[in-house]
Amino acid sequence: MSPRPAEPRLVPIEELNQLPPARFAAALAPLFEAAAPLADELSEQRPYDSYDELLGRAEAIVARLPIEQKITVINAHPRIGAAAESLRRTSPLSYREQGYDQGAPVDSTQRAGFDQRLAELNRAYEARFGFRFVVFVNRRPRTEIVEVIEARLERSHDEEMQTALSDMLAIARDRLATLQGPTDMR
Repeated sequence: MSPRPAEPRLVPIEELNQLPPARFAAALAPLFEAAAPLADELSEQRPYDSYDELLGRAEAIVARLPIEQKITVINAHPRIGAAAESLRRTSPLSYREQGYDQGAPVDSTQRAGFDQRLAELNRAYEARFGFRFVVFVNRRPRTEIVEVIEARLERSHDEEMQTALSDMLAIARDRLATLQGPTDMR
């Protein structure tokens, strides 16, 4: 098994407020991946008293973004079932959230079958909706995620966009709680 990726960290909110826009966006990557339209808007609305305030503003910003920018924000997240090594390098938190750091809960042949099915479903989903499938995995097994994506393929475009954005924000809130841990990031 590959070594566990380094845990990303959040800079203190006071430091975040002072960063130049490009570094500000990079500092938000642990929460929002590389969602440039969201990071740009959040940068313009500084300062923040807390990360909770920042996430509240992120929710308001996402709601009013034009559809093309909403798609960019959604597509910043890695695909569910992406190759483990690629995910480990590009998004250590997604790597962990998708269960790659816990070893295979099923045998490798069965896992490969789920990964192939997820890849097929991802292609179908993206062809139908025009953006990536985003779900708050919350450490659920692949079998459950396969069921979720199959059910969501039956929904409308508007429902799916709203769900993807809502789940993206839920992921950010969960990541914030994880990264803050017992310390206060204000």
